[in-house]
Amino acid sequence: MAQSFAFGEYSHTQKKAAQRKGGGRTPRDRARRELSQNFLVDRHAVEQVVKAAAPAGLILEPGAGEGVLTTALASTGAHVIGYELDPLLAAKLRARTRDSSGIEIVKGDFTAARPPAKPFAVVGNIPYSITSKIVNWCLAAEHLTSATLLTQLEYARKRSGDFGRWSLVTVLSWPWFTWELLGRIERTSFRPVPSVDSAILRIDRRPDPLGVDERAYRELVELGFAGVGGSLRASLERHYRHVPQALCAAGIAPDTVVAFVHPDQWITLFRTLHR
Repeated sequence: MAQSFAFGEYSHTQKKAAQRKGGGRTPRDRARRELSQNFLVDRHAVEQVVKAAAPAGLILEPGAGEGVLTTALASTGAHVIGYELDPLLAAKLRARTRDSSGIEIVKGDFTAARPPAKPFAVVGNIPYSITSKIVNWCLAAEHLTSATLLTQLEYARKRSGDFGRWSLVTVLSWPWFTWELLGRIERTSFRPVPSVDSAILRIDRRPDPLGVDERAYRELVELGFAGVGGSLRASLERHYRHVPQALCAAGIAPDTVVAFVHPDQWITLFRTLHR
């Protein structure tokens, strides 16, 4: 585990600025806060992410930062395109990696990029503030094979069902994607040190989708999560027949709270109601 150079929740750079000026943050510290920058500095944590990602072929990296993960991914033989919004960091990283044929640095917003027209994976220590935006981009990318992301621990636990509950995003995407929590990364592995721990969340596209009509499945799940009627059964009976039989077939008790319905049970529920 990396040694901590921070006291409280502000960086070593901020401490020096406070000593010089009696408080406040440097321009770099302000940029880090605005861009939600917490750089991965623990080599063991980097190795964990690379192992979880199993990089091969084309890799897109959102928020390349100082390039620690970028170079580690490229060392496996993958071709890495790193996106960095901070112009200073992008320029420094491009200069440092200009002789690396397996690394390309793009100054810009990853979520504004057009997804490649061939298979690719996403791997990154992503800014907490735009986690959902990056995940949505990945889910919408036609040729994405997987996304291995460092996110807040709570986010990863919610999306992977680690709390024993399932989120709307996970259930909606389940026929096409799997979600898995592959390890916890402590906050002391980053600089500046964030206030919460992180986790490795891996999203994989199923090679064989579960075979449901996307529009009809979405309508069912969104209706169930809306909570209209006071229970899952009451919500669904507003639009579907034979709901008690479908719940029974899926192994869902009539009084089950919607968040505790496993995604696989949603698939069974859908198929039963749409026979």
